[in-house]
Amino acid sequence: MTHQPSGVGKMKNKPKFTQVFSKVAAINYLSAARFFLFASRDVWFVVGLPVFLYEVLQWSLTQIGTFMALWVIAYGLIQAFAPRILRSKNTSNPPGGHTARLWAFILVIFPFTMVLGLYFSWPSDAVIIIGLTLFGIVFAINSALHSYLILAYSDHDKVAMTVGFYYMANAGGRLMGTVISGLAYQQYGLIGCLIGSTVFVLIAALISIKLPEVDANG
Repeated sequence: MTHQPSGVGKMKNKPKFTQVFSKVAAINYLSAARFFLFASRDVWFVVGLPVFLYEVLQWSLTQIGTFMALWVIAYGLIQAFAPRILRSKNTSNPPGGHTARLWAFILVIFPFTMVLGLYFSWPSDAVIIIGLTLFGIVFAINSALHSYLILAYSDHDKVAMTVGFYYMANAGGRLMGTVISGLAYQQYGLIGCLIGSTVFVLIAALISIKLPEVDANG
């Protein structure tokens, strides 16, 4: 049996924390937008939504699990088709900062509308099912767009570390969203979670203003 040389897979020089940040400003802005984008989902998805469906709408555990599973499956399917949705007929004008800004601001509409719907006592079932379905579709497009942009912006940077930093931001946003989801629901119910979602998406959209366009010529 052949033994691997000692030290394989180990970094000879561990990068400092400050080196984790990219020298390309666009990558840092995109990672920040990604942070708040995923916080905007998990702030209602992880704690607020299932508890609301069980306690307020009195759904069974089977109904809750089925709804959330279908949401995740549909989210994956939309991500798979997102490149076709985003593909520009003009190959000299690929998706870039303008596209990210557009879809981020579109996403703000849905949690904000759901807040209004629950506040003014619209039928809760309809608000939740329709609102979160539409949110999931647009969120998936935003997520797929970010994944395209991180590679497009990484052409002249260290790709492995860049993508690692990007997904670290992704995980950090999910953690923050999860923590705030429980706190917001305890204090303000699902409306509080959706207000948090609206704020986080809006922050992501505003950060996206800083994102540059993609050079089609590489």
